[in-house]
Amino acid sequence: MKKLSLLIFFIGFQLWSQSPTYTIDDIWNGAFRPKYLYGLEAMPKSDKFSKIDYNKAKNAYEIGIYNYTDLKKESVAFSTAKYPFVGYFTYKFSPDEQKIIIGSQLKPIYRHSRKGIYYVYNRITKALSKIDPDDIQEPDFSPAGDKVAYVKENNLFFKDLKSHKTIQITTDGLKNHIINGIPDWVYEEEFSYSKAYEWSPDGKKLAYVKFDETEVPQFSMIRYEEYLYPKVETFKYPKAGEKNSTVSLHYYNLTTGKTNKLDLGDYEYIPRIKWANNDCLTAITLNRLQNHIKLFKYNTKFKKGDFVIDRKTDKYIDLEAIDNLTFLPSGQFLWSNETSGYNHFYLYDRKGKQIRQITKGKWEVTGFYGYDPNLNRLFYQSTETGSLNRAVYSIDLKGRHKKCLTPEKGTSNAEFSANHKYFINTYSSVNKPYTFTVNLGENGKIIKLIEDNKNLLDKIKKYHLPEKQFTTFKSADGLLDLNAYIIYPKNFDPNKKYPVLIYQYSGPNVQTVRNTWYNSNDYYHFLLAQKGFIILSVDPRGTGGRGAFFKKLTYGQLGKLELEDIAAVAKQMAKNTYINPKRIGIWGWSFGGFMSSNAILKKADIFHLAIAVAPVTNWRFYDTVYTERYMGLPQDNPKGYDDNSPLYFTNGLKGKFLLIHGSADDNVHLQNSMRLAKKLQENDQAFDEMIYTDKNHGIYGGKTRHHLYKKMLHYIENNL
Repeated sequence: MKKLSLLIFFIGFQLWSQSPTYTIDDIWNGAFRPKYLYGLEAMPKSDKFSKIDYNKAKNAYEIGIYNYTDLKKESVAFSTAKYPFVGYFTYKFSPDEQKIIIGSQLKPIYRHSRKGIYYVYNRITKALSKIDPDDIQEPDFSPAGDKVAYVKENNLFFKDLKSHKTIQITTDGLKNHIINGIPDWVYEEEFSYSKAYEWSPDGKKLAYVKFDETEVPQFSMIRYEEYLYPKVETFKYPKAGEKNSTVSLHYYNLTTGKTNKLDLGDYEYIPRIKWANNDCLTAITLNRLQNHIKLFKYNTKFKKGDFVIDRKTDKYIDLEAIDNLTFLPSGQFLWSNETSGYNHFYLYDRKGKQIRQITKGKWEVTGFYGYDPNLNRLFYQSTETGSLNRAVYSIDLKGRHKKCLTPEKGTSNAEFSANHKYFINTYSSVNKPYTFTVNLGENGKIIKLIEDNKNLLDKIKKYHLPEKQFTTFKSADGLLDLNAYIIYPKNFDPNKKYPVLIYQYSGPNVQTVRNTWYNSNDYYHFLLAQKGFIILSVDPRGTGGRGAFFKKLTYGQLGKLELEDIAAVAKQMAKNTYINPKRIGIWGWSFGGFMSSNAILKKADIFHLAIAVAPVTNWRFYDTVYTERYMGLPQDNPKGYDDNSPLYFTNGLKGKFLLIHGSADDNVHLQNSMRLAKKLQENDQAFDEMIYTDKNHGIYGGKTRHHLYKKMLHYIENNL
């Protein structure tokens, strides 16, 4: 039996040793990039979908209209063949599908925002006309498609597409002072939107949020580029404990030309606004600590408003509980919250009284695809099949007749047609690359395979890549199981000693351990495994997918329990005879960089190498909305901020430490790494540093990612 085992091992080793190899350049040049459905959009009215195609014969980009049933292109809605000056574009259909907003020459501003030249294309007359001669932001059709609202130079406008007359609604917009209809930096980044205005359903009113950021402290970044004298870029960025923008809600009456300001009582944030019907405008407000949420309803006809939801929690209300607000024709509304300990849907009457809980269980609703009144069903994504997985479901308003529409274990995400008759499902798992199918909304039945990436699966089989093996470890207190995965070298020999590299993010409500197909980091980790490293990833306390209790354990002390858990997992791994306990490293990006910095400084007896990419080094340096949600105010919680800051533990460095940052990071500022570097230097500590000039938080563009990952690879090989 022993000889047979050795023979099997020898054959396996031969297969592995004869496998083709790949490099970091292959990863970032797209050698393992799956085929993906980019830019697919459900049509707003019909049971069809659209996407941008490139017509090689005409050297033109086109908007193709497709049927769900057979995936055949039915027509071309717009083509640049006649308008070559448009180039590559973005688009949005009017609700009646007769007109299209075309965005060209777009310039990114922050994470979601951009400005550029926008046109309206009339599918009936075939006419293309500029909305405005200058760069604008966030154009949007009125519900009837006869007008377009937009923002230019921080002011809100609308254009009547019949008369071609443009009306300027606000006049006080001014850079770094007043913004109308689009959010400031921190709202865009942390509340995840770039348009702060909404048309009423009848198109007679425009509601918008005004941001007065005059008192918000300014942050400056230097851009080097090719300037003889570097350019200083200044923008408003509220760091924890500092002043936010003063925000207010207004609506403009197109009939009277008058603007009204609404009194929302005491609040700090207005993260969402929404029209319930033609006359009823609603706003969600939060206090500064984000543990007190209100839903305000205002009747514009009778000029009366009231709070219909007023709910407090002991810690914080997460962003997931802010979204998903849906008003029904009856005046009732759907909304999700975590009062049961998990994010679930509830039905309320028009006055905000809870009628019933619709979804129930020790699992999370993680996505919402809408409610269909004709079917009397809401469609959602959840973790019901396990926290590593995501599946698509439907259920009626009484919480009955639930259907799992995507039963296969893994990660499913749906794009539904306008009336939920069809959906395109994107499915993957750790064993199966992205697969795209057309499914029936009624029961989830697959009616058409679009792409299964079989060619990619066949290709990577030739490389005999190691496997991701899911497992669990105990938390530092021994009370909870932590999700993790391990990647062993393909020629793993339990009689050898291996170094371990831990990859983690560890931030609130985020998971790195998921049952989904590989990303670029995975291929990087496989490459390291083939070079003789064991790769480990773990989601400590505070991460997502496991309910409010697990997620909120880290409140007020970000980095403390997470580091205790990761260190405990490293110790558990080190007990294995095949682990070299003097060769344990850790790396991460952003929050993960914060964690790896703390690991090498505070747990030097466990970790011998760390790489921190774009790390936060003190939460005092980060923005108000994110930081205070999880930490409270620094004025009230100084120990929570400082006891877990790498800045105060630089004398603990014993191992190898590589600090990496982009100099134009508008999110986690270079200030974080510069301050840490200064502290290390003051303590006469040896460390390594790499600054990527003019690169933002993502550190990409050109060959930047190639350079970054090669730098990390060589550092790990030479020091671990």
